[in-house]
Amino acid sequence: MAEKMDLQTIEVWDGNMAASHALRQAQVDVVAAYPITPSTPIVQNYSKFLADGFIDGEFIMVESEHAAMSGCVGASASGGRVATATSSQGFALMVEVLYQASGMRLPIVLAVVNRALAAPLNVNGDHSDMYLGRDAGWINLCSFNPQEAYDLTLMGFKVGEDLDVRLPVMVHQDGFITSHTAQNVKPLNDDDAYNFIGEFKAVNSMLDFKKPVTYGIQTEEDWHFEHKANQHNALMASMSVVERTFAEFKEATGREYNIVEKYDIEDADVAIVALGSTVESARLSAKEMRKNGIKAGVVALRVLRPFPYAEIVEALSSVKVVACLDRSSPNGAFGMLYNEISGALYHSQKRPMILNYIYGLGGRDMKVEDINTVYNELNECVKAGEIKYPLQQFIGLRGPKLSFF
Repeated sequence: MAEKMDLQTIEVWDGNMAASHALRQAQVDVVAAYPITPSTPIVQNYSKFLADGFIDGEFIMVESEHAAMSGCVGASASGGRVATATSSQGFALMVEVLYQASGMRLPIVLAVVNRALAAPLNVNGDHSDMYLGRDAGWINLCSFNPQEAYDLTLMGFKVGEDLDVRLPVMVHQDGFITSHTAQNVKPLNDDDAYNFIGEFKAVNSMLDFKKPVTYGIQTEEDWHFEHKANQHNALMASMSVVERTFAEFKEATGREYNIVEKYDIEDADVAIVALGSTVESARLSAKEMRKNGIKAGVVALRVLRPFPYAEIVEALSSVKVVACLDRSSPNGAFGMLYNEISGALYHSQKRPMILNYIYGLGGRDMKVEDINTVYNELNECVKAGEIKYPLQQFIGLRGPKLSFF
C-alpha cells in the first residue's frame, strides 16, 4: 500500500514537479520512460516517489523514447493505468507509436514539455513537437503555467479513461518557461486527487484470459476506413466529456477551465489567439492596450484536439482583426493556428481579418513590447478597414524584417 504525502495548502512547484505529483496522485501502475530535456524531471521525480514508497507501481527504464511509448502501449493494453513524459526529438521518435496508442484506444497520459526540434539542436521551448503530434489521434490539453499543468494532468486521466472516450491524452506545457519556473501551486490532497480521477477500469485487458483479445491487427481496405472513422468520432465526441470533467473539477477545487479561454473579448476590436505561456503575456499586453484606447482581447485554446471549431467562431464573432501567434516554424506554409482559425471562421458571417505572426522559435523571448506591436498593427488594420501588413510576419527576429504572402 502506497504511503500518503503530506502536502501544504500552497506548494512552490515548477511545471515538471507539478506534473510529477499528478502522476503520483493518480497512482500510475506503469511509467516507461527515457529521459530528455526539459521533461526529464517529471519521470525522475516519479521514480523517486516510487523508491520512497509513495507509489505502488512500476518504473521501466528503456533504451529510447520509441521503446518508452511501446512499453506504455503494452502496459495499457494489459489493463494498467499508464503514463510517461517526453519532449522534442524524443517526441519525434515516439510518433510511430503514438498512432498505435490512439488506434488501439489506450488511455495513456503523456506529459509533453514543449521544445524545439533540431536541426539546429536546441533544448529550449517552442511548439514544434506539439504541432508534430496534433493529428496523431490523441486528445491535446494545453496548460499556461505550473498550476494548470498539475490540474490538467489530473483531468487528463479522468477524460482519457472515461468509458465513452478511451483515448490517450497529451498535456502540454512550455519547456523551461513553465517546466522550470517555480510558482505557487494549490494541490489537492492525495485522497481527493485519486478519488476525483477514480479507480482505473480495464477494458479488453490482454491479461483477462477468460476473454482473449488481439491488439494491432491488420485490417487493410476491408475495415481500416471504418476503424478510423469510429476513432475520429470518439475523439470528436470526447469534447462533452472534457467539458463535464472541467465542470466537476471546478466544483471540487473552484478552479475554472474552458474549452476556449476568453479574456476581455466581449467588446474587443482586435484579438490575439495563442497557446502556452504566451497567453499570460498577451493578457498583460491587452490591458496596456486598453489603457491606450485600443479594445484588445485574448483567445486561448485549452483543448487543441479535438479542435473547438464552434467555440472559436463564438469567441471571435465580433472581433474585427485577429492575430494568430504560432510558435513553430511553418516550413513553407502558414502556421497551424492560422490555418485552423481561418478554417473555423471561413463560413462565419462575421469573418474578421486574420494575420499570422511567427514568434519565439527555439526559446526566443516574446516580450510584452512585442505583443504591443502586434496589437498596434491590428489596430491600424481596423482604422483602415483593410489588411495593411503582410499576412505572415516573423516577429522578434534579428536582422531585416521577414514577411510573406
